[in-house]
Amino acid sequence: MNPLHFAIRAVLTVSLACTFLTAQSQPLRVDGTTPKPEKGQSIMLALLLDTSNSMDGLIDQAKSQLWKIVNELSASRCEDGSHPNILISLYEYGNDGLPSSEGYIRQVVGLTTDLDLISEKLFALRTNGGNEFCGQVIRTSLNQLAWSASSADLKLIFIAGNEPFTQGRIGYQQSCALAKEKGVVVNTIFCGNFDEGINGEWKRGADLGGGTYMSIEQDRKTVYVPTPFDDRISQLNDQLNNTYIYYGASGESRKEQQQLQDQNAANYSRANKVDRAVSKSSHAYKNSSWDLVDAARDDEKIVDKVREEELPQEMKGMTVEKRKVYVQQKAAERKRIQQEIQTLNQQRQAYIAEHMPADAAGGQLDAAMLRAVREQARLKKLSWK
Repeated sequence: MNPLHFAIRAVLTVSLACTFLTAQSQPLRVDGTTPKPEKGQSIMLALLLDTSNSMDGLIDQAKSQLWKIVNELSASRCEDGSHPNILISLYEYGNDGLPSSEGYIRQVVGLTTDLDLISEKLFALRTNGGNEFCGQVIRTSLNQLAWSASSADLKLIFIAGNEPFTQGRIGYQQSCALAKEKGVVVNTIFCGNFDEGINGEWKRGADLGGGTYMSIEQDRKTVYVPTPFDDRISQLNDQLNNTYIYYGASGESRKEQQQLQDQNAANYSRANKVDRAVSKSSHAYKNSSWDLVDAARDDEKIVDKVREEELPQEMKGMTVEKRKVYVQQKAAERKRIQQEIQTLNQQRQAYIAEHMPADAAGGQLDAAMLRAVREQARLKKLSWK
């Protein structure tokens, strides 16, 4: 191969790789384009979960606490008072059902703003076997994910497991050094006794990664506090779902997925479903790839471009002008519902704080993660006001 052909091939390879990484973070719209890039400061969080046989309790906590974590992240503010963008990624490792050639590691979801997708994939996780290569999964997530180059963004890895941090051919020391180069903080969560985690070098990994070492009781059940505001928020959630206008080849199935994730959350408790409804009322919940209301907020011309056959039945036969009015009406209705949910949730949180059992605090995934996030966010001038 002559030098010119080699150079062209190299450029094409890099271009395709960049396209792949972008597609992981931003699902394609109906017209084949991606939503506009996020503006402003971002929180990018990769959650690396051990899915070996002994980790059912950890996965259960992640499923039951996802929306509490999202709500805390979405409540943060940048120095100028705006909210940061929230992008989450999910990896599983230590599962013998995964290819040994990949180190028993799988990227479940790349960095994305699609919270329903994160929920869908999280609920599909199953445990099996056990070869937990912590150094390798950290390095894999650093190399595969589209981490931003901005020093203003908060870039975090949370890795959770219960075997020694030293397993595998790729040392955690190398992986944590790579994380520092990329400006990514590595936090470690040992599922078991605090001192046992230290002996297994989980704390050493956090120290080298600039993060926090934590231990949790993986089999501890999430404590929910029912409140007088739950029923009304649940009713508003049903109304909120009716403001979504699907479009595109996969739009209808994504809208159905939205309702399925409501049910997944409800399977843990009514309070967990309410936590999800609160997330859906926040700026972090975006569905531009399949919902016309969110898509039009990014690009108002999208309403003109959608083919009639890719619209819901109630919009078929509408002129472009009528479409725009309909989308605007749904947007206004959504804003009103979201504001009411947020107001009710403030009262709900005060009630929970007053009635939460004293022995329920700490020892769980969400509490461990959020303490670390708040501490590390201060370095990026993010705050909770």
